[in-house]
Amino acid sequence: MGSAEHAGTSPDRALGRVFGEAARLYDAGRPAYADALVSEVLAYADLGEGAALEVGAGTGKATALFAARGVPLTCVEPDPRMAEVLRCNTARFPRVQVEVGGFEEWEPDGRRFGLLFAATSWHWVDPRRRWDAVHAALRPGGAVALFWNPHGVVDAGLYAELADIDRRHGVATSPHNVPASSYGVEAGSGEEDFWPEAECRGDGRFTDLRAFRFRQDVHYGTDRYLAFLASVSSYRVLPAERREQALAETARLLDARGGGIDMLHLSDLFLARRA
Repeated sequence: MGSAEHAGTSPDRALGRVFGEAARLYDAGRPAYADALVSEVLAYADLGEGAALEVGAGTGKATALFAARGVPLTCVEPDPRMAEVLRCNTARFPRVQVEVGGFEEWEPDGRRFGLLFAATSWHWVDPRRRWDAVHAALRPGGAVALFWNPHGVVDAGLYAELADIDRRHGVATSPHNVPASSYGVEAGSGEEDFWPEAECRGDGRFTDLRAFRFRQDVHYGTDRYLAFLASVSSYRVLPAERREQALAETARLLDARGGGIDMLHLSDLFLARRA
């Protein structure tokens, strides 16, 4: 989802539900996660035959990657429309179970998991309750993996022109509102406002904290990039006419610039373990 989805550390939880209005569009437009990230998570968790819990599974962009590795999964998704697409996308994986509800209210009912992960959804979980809920869901020694897909625009001139379109149409944040040059080498750099390390370390109930950043250069054609933007919350909350105007202007700009946009695509991973 990228930086478009974490503007601030305490976003309105209702805003997190707007994706369900266009669940199929979300599923088609959103980028996937790096295979190397999945391998890193599973090596750290060392699940064996243990099960994993996914928080805010959405339409299953990350779910399918873990399920394909044979991981038994319980997926908690607050939006029933997203959950419907999630069930379709994971129907071929009989060890995936989908439960509809918010993670803060969800009850493990005696279950304890060896891994809990959240793929571009952690920032939607109530910061006052999330670490308590993680601790309650994990067995001792169980792993928590939180990851995101930040993006950055490679061309500084294009970045400036896109920022101007966003300002004129009231788009608060988007995948192209950060230049690629603003990101450093370390995981979380350029995303400090929401990076969970300090919060987790301050909790005191978790240990063995680690972080990784995976980098990839990606080219989006205009149509694919517009589908991505149309699934982002800051576009979804705009009045329909305003949203279409913003997308149309963005499309004209990208077509004039060669028919697409070059992005730095990052996958940032934070790992910790229940002490």
